[in-house]
Amino acid sequence: MELRGKVAIVTGGGTGIGRAVCLRLAGAGAKAVVINYSRSADEAEATAAEVSSSGSQALAHRANIADEAMVKVMIATTVDRFGGLDVLVNNAGTTHFVAHPDLDGLTEEVWSDILSVNLKGTFYCCRAAAPELRKAKGVIVNVASIAGHRGSGSSIAYAVSKAGVLQLTRSLAVALAPDVRVNSVSPGLVSSRWFKQRFGEDAGSAQEQSFASETPLGVVATPDHVAQAVMAMIEADQVTGQDLVVDGGLNVKYP
Repeated sequence: MELRGKVAIVTGGGTGIGRAVCLRLAGAGAKAVVINYSRSADEAEATAAEVSSSGSQALAHRANIADEAMVKVMIATTVDRFGGLDVLVNNAGTTHFVAHPDLDGLTEEVWSDILSVNLKGTFYCCRAAAPELRKAKGVIVNVASIAGHRGSGSSIAYAVSKAGVLQLTRSLAVALAPDVRVNSVSPGLVSSRWFKQRFGEDAGSAQEQSFASETPLGVVATPDHVAQAVMAMIEADQVTGQDLVVDGGLNVKYP
Protein backbone atom coordinates (compact mmCIF):
# COMPACT_ATOMS: atom_id res chain seq x y z
CA MET A 1 0.00 0.00 0.00
CA GLU A 2 1.24 3.45 -0.93
CA LEU A 3 0.85 5.50 2.26
CA ARG A 4 1.02 8.97 0.78
CA GLY A 5 -2.32 10.64 1.36
CA LYS A 6 -3.68 7.87 3.60
CA VAL A 7 -5.39 8.23 6.98
CA ALA A 8 -4.37 5.99 9.89
CA ILE A 9 -5.43 5.28 13.46
CA VAL A 10 -2.91 3.84 15.93
CA THR A 11 -4.35 2.71 19.24
CA GLY A 12 -2.05 3.19 22.20
CA GLY A 13 -0.21 5.57 19.91
CA GLY A 14 1.33 7.93 22.43
CA THR A 15 4.14 5.77 23.78
CA GLY A 16 6.47 2.90 22.92
CA ILE A 17 5.59 0.83 19.87
CA GLY A 18 2.54 2.95 19.09
CA ARG A 19 4.56 6.16 19.02
CA ALA A 20 7.18 4.55 16.77
CA VAL A 21 4.46 3.43 14.37
CA CYS A 22 2.90 6.90 14.29
CA LEU A 23 6.23 8.49 13.41
CA ARG A 24 6.94 5.95 10.69
CA LEU A 25 3.48 6.49 9.17
CA ALA A 26 4.13 10.22 9.09
CA GLY A 27 7.56 9.65 7.60
CA ALA A 28 5.98 7.53 4.85
CA GLY A 29 3.72 10.40 3.85
CA ALA A 30 0.44 9.61 5.60
CA LYS A 31 -2.08 12.43 5.23
CA ALA A 32 -3.20 12.11 8.84
CA VAL A 33 -2.45 10.01 11.91
CA VAL A 34 -4.89 9.68 14.80
CA ILE A 35 -3.04 8.92 18.02
CA ASN A 36 -5.39 7.05 20.31
CA TYR A 37 -4.73 7.01 24.05
CA SER A 38 -6.54 6.10 27.24
CA ARG A 39 -4.43 7.62 30.03
CA SER A 40 -1.21 8.96 28.48
CA ALA A 41 -2.56 12.34 27.38
CA ASP A 42 0.73 14.26 27.61
CA GLU A 43 2.62 11.60 25.68
CA ALA A 44 -0.09 11.41 23.01
CA GLU A 45 -0.04 15.18 22.51
CA ALA A 46 3.75 15.10 22.28
CA THR A 47 3.56 12.35 19.65
CA ALA A 48 0.95 14.36 17.75
CA ALA A 49 3.33 17.32 17.71
CA GLU A 50 6.11 15.12 16.32
CA VAL A 51 3.79 13.75 13.65
CA SER A 52 2.79 17.29 12.67
CA SER A 53 6.41 18.34 12.44
CA SER A 54 6.89 15.57 9.85
CA GLY A 55 4.24 17.12 7.64
CA SER A 56 1.23 14.94 8.45
CA GLN A 57 -1.93 16.08 10.14
CA ALA A 58 -2.29 14.68 13.66
CA LEU A 59 -5.01 14.23 16.23
CA ALA A 60 -4.62 12.88 19.75
CA HIS A 61 -7.94 11.21 20.62
CA ARG A 62 -8.84 9.74 24.00
CA ALA A 63 -10.80 6.49 23.92
CA ASN A 64 -10.73 3.39 26.08
CA ILE A 65 -10.90 0.70 23.40
CA ALA A 66 -12.65 -1.64 25.85
CA ASP A 67 -15.62 0.75 25.58
CA GLU A 68 -17.27 0.10 22.21
CA ALA A 69 -19.18 3.39 22.27
CA MET A 70 -15.93 5.33 22.61
CA VAL A 71 -14.41 3.33 19.78
CA LYS A 72 -17.30 4.21 17.47
CA VAL A 73 -16.89 7.89 18.30
CA MET A 74 -13.17 7.67 17.52
CA ILE A 75 -13.84 6.17 14.09
CA ALA A 76 -16.58 8.69 13.31
CA THR A 77 -14.38 11.60 14.42
CA THR A 78 -11.55 10.40 12.21
CA VAL A 79 -13.78 10.08 9.15
CA ASP A 80 -15.48 13.42 9.75
CA ARG A 81 -12.20 15.27 10.19
CA PHE A 82 -10.01 13.59 7.59
CA GLY A 83 -12.45 12.17 5.06
CA GLY A 84 -11.92 8.46 5.51
CA LEU A 85 -9.79 5.71 7.04
CA ASP A 86 -7.19 3.55 5.32
CA VAL A 87 -5.04 1.99 8.05
CA LEU A 88 -5.84 0.68 11.54
CA VAL A 89 -3.02 -0.42 13.84
CA ASN A 90 -4.33 -2.10 16.98
CA ASN A 91 -1.47 -1.60 19.40
CA ALA A 92 -3.21 -0.75 22.70
CA GLY A 93 -2.86 -3.43 25.34
CA THR A 94 -2.66 -4.12 29.03
CA THR A 95 -1.52 -6.85 31.38
CA HIS A 96 -1.26 -8.03 34.98
CA PHE A 97 1.92 -9.73 36.15
CA VAL A 98 0.90 -13.12 37.57
CA ALA A 99 3.35 -16.02 37.76
CA HIS A 100 2.12 -18.85 35.56
CA PRO A 101 1.94 -21.45 38.36
CA ASP A 102 -0.22 -19.05 40.42
CA LEU A 103 -3.60 -20.06 39.04
CA ASP A 104 -5.41 -18.49 41.98
CA GLY A 105 -3.85 -15.17 41.02
CA LEU A 106 -5.87 -15.19 37.80
CA THR A 107 -8.89 -13.54 39.34
CA GLU A 108 -12.03 -12.50 37.50
CA GLU A 109 -10.74 -8.93 37.56
CA VAL A 110 -7.46 -9.96 35.93
CA TRP A 111 -9.22 -11.91 33.17
CA SER A 112 -11.73 -9.14 32.56
CA ASP A 113 -9.15 -6.33 32.43
CA ILE A 114 -6.86 -8.15 30.03
CA LEU A 115 -9.43 -9.67 27.69
CA SER A 116 -11.53 -6.49 27.58
CA VAL A 117 -8.66 -4.45 26.18
CA ASN A 118 -6.39 -6.90 24.37
CA LEU A 119 -8.99 -9.06 22.66
CA LYS A 120 -12.43 -7.51 22.82
CA GLY A 121 -11.07 -4.00 22.37
CA THR A 122 -9.10 -5.05 19.31
CA PHE A 123 -12.25 -6.60 17.86
CA TYR A 124 -14.33 -3.50 18.62
CA CYS A 125 -11.85 -1.35 16.72
CA CYS A 126 -11.80 -3.72 13.75
CA ARG A 127 -15.59 -3.95 13.60
CA ALA A 128 -16.13 -0.20 13.87
CA ALA A 129 -13.47 0.54 11.26
CA ALA A 130 -14.46 -2.20 8.81
CA PRO A 131 -17.00 -0.23 6.71
CA GLU A 132 -14.53 2.60 6.06
CA LEU A 133 -11.64 0.23 5.49
CA ARG A 134 -13.71 -1.72 2.96
CA LYS A 135 -14.34 1.48 1.01
CA ALA A 136 -10.65 2.33 1.05
CA LYS A 137 -9.33 -1.19 0.33
CA GLY A 138 -7.47 -0.68 3.57
CA VAL A 139 -5.42 -2.70 6.02
CA ILE A 140 -5.41 -3.72 9.68
CA VAL A 141 -2.30 -4.67 11.64
CA ASN A 142 -2.78 -6.12 15.11
CA VAL A 143 0.07 -6.11 17.62
CA ALA A 144 0.04 -9.55 19.24
CA SER A 145 2.96 -11.10 21.15
CA ILE A 146 5.31 -14.05 21.15
CA ALA A 147 3.40 -15.00 24.31
CA GLY A 148 0.51 -15.90 22.04
CA HIS A 149 2.67 -18.60 20.45
CA ARG A 150 4.37 -20.03 23.55
CA GLY A 151 3.79 -20.76 27.22
CA SER A 152 5.34 -17.48 28.28
CA GLY A 153 4.44 -13.89 29.01
CA SER A 154 3.45 -11.72 31.94
CA SER A 155 0.52 -14.00 32.83
CA ILE A 156 -1.50 -16.86 31.39
CA ALA A 157 -4.38 -14.47 30.82
CA TYR A 158 -2.13 -12.18 28.79
CA ALA A 159 -0.82 -15.08 26.71
CA VAL A 160 -4.35 -16.29 26.05
CA SER A 161 -5.45 -12.81 25.01
CA LYS A 162 -2.63 -12.55 22.50
CA ALA A 163 -3.31 -16.04 21.15
CA GLY A 164 -6.85 -14.80 20.65
CA VAL A 165 -5.54 -11.80 18.72
CA LEU A 166 -3.65 -14.17 16.41
CA GLN A 167 -6.81 -16.17 15.70
CA LEU A 168 -8.85 -12.98 15.36
CA THR A 169 -6.34 -11.83 12.73
CA ARG A 170 -6.72 -15.03 10.73
CA SER A 171 -10.50 -15.01 10.98
CA LEU A 172 -10.87 -11.35 10.01
CA ALA A 173 -8.48 -11.83 7.09
CA VAL A 174 -11.06 -14.22 5.65
CA ALA A 175 -14.15 -12.32 6.79
CA LEU A 176 -13.03 -8.97 5.37
CA ALA A 177 -11.43 -10.29 2.16
CA PRO A 178 -10.93 -9.23 -0.54
CA ASP A 179 -11.41 -5.61 0.50
CA VAL A 180 -9.32 -5.44 3.69
CA ARG A 181 -6.03 -7.14 4.49
CA VAL A 182 -5.52 -8.16 8.14
CA ASN A 183 -2.12 -9.12 9.55
CA SER A 184 -0.33 -9.13 12.89
CA VAL A 185 3.12 -8.76 14.39
CA SER A 186 4.33 -10.63 17.47
CA PRO A 187 7.09 -8.90 19.41
CA GLY A 188 9.23 -10.74 21.90
CA LEU A 189 10.89 -8.73 24.64
CA VAL A 190 10.93 -5.05 23.68
CA SER A 191 13.19 -2.53 25.37
CA SER A 192 10.64 -0.09 26.72
CA ARG A 193 9.70 2.14 29.60
CA TRP A 194 7.29 -0.33 31.20
CA PHE A 195 9.94 -3.07 31.29
CA LYS A 196 12.34 -0.91 33.29
CA GLN A 197 9.49 0.34 35.48
CA ARG A 198 8.53 -3.24 36.24
CA PHE A 199 12.00 -4.54 37.11
CA GLY A 200 13.90 -1.34 37.93
CA GLU A 201 16.44 0.45 35.78
CA ASP A 202 19.46 -1.69 36.68
CA ALA A 203 17.65 -5.03 36.87
CA GLY A 204 15.76 -4.27 33.67
CA SER A 205 18.96 -3.49 31.82
CA ALA A 206 20.59 -6.67 33.13
CA GLN A 207 17.61 -8.78 32.04
CA GLU A 208 17.67 -7.17 28.62
CA GLN A 209 21.36 -7.96 28.22
CA SER A 210 20.78 -11.56 29.32
CA PHE A 211 17.90 -11.93 26.87
CA ALA A 212 19.88 -10.35 24.04
CA SER A 213 22.71 -12.84 24.52
CA GLU A 214 20.27 -15.69 23.87
CA THR A 215 18.96 -14.34 20.56
CA PRO A 216 20.66 -15.23 17.26
CA LEU A 217 20.87 -11.52 16.39
CA GLY A 218 22.28 -10.65 19.81
CA VAL A 219 19.96 -7.71 20.42
CA VAL A 220 16.70 -6.85 22.15
CA ALA A 221 14.08 -5.27 19.92
CA THR A 222 13.29 -1.59 20.27
CA PRO A 223 9.85 -0.07 19.61
CA ASP A 224 11.16 1.07 16.24
CA HIS A 225 12.11 -2.49 15.28
CA VAL A 226 8.49 -3.50 15.88
CA ALA A 227 7.27 -0.45 13.97
CA GLN A 228 9.37 -1.58 11.00
CA ALA A 229 7.50 -4.89 11.04
CA VAL A 230 4.13 -3.14 11.28
CA MET A 231 5.01 -1.02 8.25
CA ALA A 232 6.08 -4.11 6.33
CA MET A 233 2.69 -5.69 6.96
CA ILE A 234 0.92 -2.49 5.91
CA GLU A 235 2.88 -2.28 2.67
CA ALA A 236 2.82 -5.97 1.62
CA ASP A 237 -0.14 -5.94 -0.76
CA GLN A 238 -0.27 -9.72 -1.28
CA VAL A 239 -0.06 -10.71 2.39
CA THR A 240 -3.08 -11.29 4.63
CA GLY A 241 -3.84 -13.45 7.64
CA GLN A 242 -0.17 -13.70 8.55
CA ASP A 243 1.91 -13.01 11.66
CA LEU A 244 5.45 -11.63 11.72
CA VAL A 245 7.52 -12.46 14.80
CA VAL A 246 9.97 -9.78 15.96
CA ASP A 247 12.25 -11.35 18.57
CA GLY A 248 15.74 -11.40 17.10
CA GLY A 249 15.26 -15.00 15.96
CA LEU A 250 14.75 -16.46 19.44
CA ASN A 251 11.65 -18.37 18.30
CA VAL A 252 13.83 -20.19 15.78
CA LYS A 253 16.41 -21.12 18.39
CA TYR A 254 13.79 -22.16 20.96
CA PRO A 255 10.63 -23.05 18.99
